[in-house]
Amino acid sequence: MVNVTKYHELLQETSGKATLVAVSKKKTAEDIQQLYDLGQRDFAENYVQEIVEKQPLLPKDIRWHFIGHLQTNKVRSIAPFITLIHSVDSFKLLKEINKEGLRNDRIIDCLLQVHIATEETKFGLDESELEELANSKELSSMQNIAIRGFMGMASFTDDTSQIRKEFRVLRALTERYTKLLIANLSQPILSMGMSADYNIALEEGSTLLRIGSLLFGER
Repeated sequence: MVNVTKYHELLQETSGKATLVAVSKKKTAEDIQQLYDLGQRDFAENYVQEIVEKQPLLPKDIRWHFIGHLQTNKVRSIAPFITLIHSVDSFKLLKEINKEGLRNDRIIDCLLQVHIATEETKFGLDESELEELANSKELSSMQNIAIRGFMGMASFTDDTSQIRKEFRVLRALTERYTKLLIANLSQPILSMGMSADYNIALEEGSTLLRIGSLLFGER
């Protein structure tokens, strides 16, 4: 069941600041449709199998985001319809997305996932890998991907100062690498902030929030 009151509160909080993406993993097509009927168009999934099953059941104007760890052998399944892949954490994956973009005759928008958290279990590029990517001659030849910005996940902690510090690291890296990695884009996407830390993310310059439990309840 969608929390309608919270949805409208979030729309007010994010208005003019950030895009609200509803994270619908483990939720039914009916739950997604309910939020769609309120006007929501951006939805995110963590698992390829789920997004592939749900996409044909729902309105065609939904903008689907993929935010989970993406294996190269699963790119083909989402390449025909995905709006934005947030979780590009390797050059190998970027090349696979480009290949599938060519196969589908489309340019696939991507975000580079940066590792900013203290947990080793979280995925993402470090700064040296960003530097390597920025200096890659091969990147400029990849015509079927478009790097639109950066994504990061803060540590799972109650220490708000730690979360704020990590978001600031991501913002600083975004400012540093935008000119090197993002062509013809005046405003890069900065995807940071989830249900537990979105207020801090907004304060630190997030332009895209990934909100799940506040909208749909705990999974």
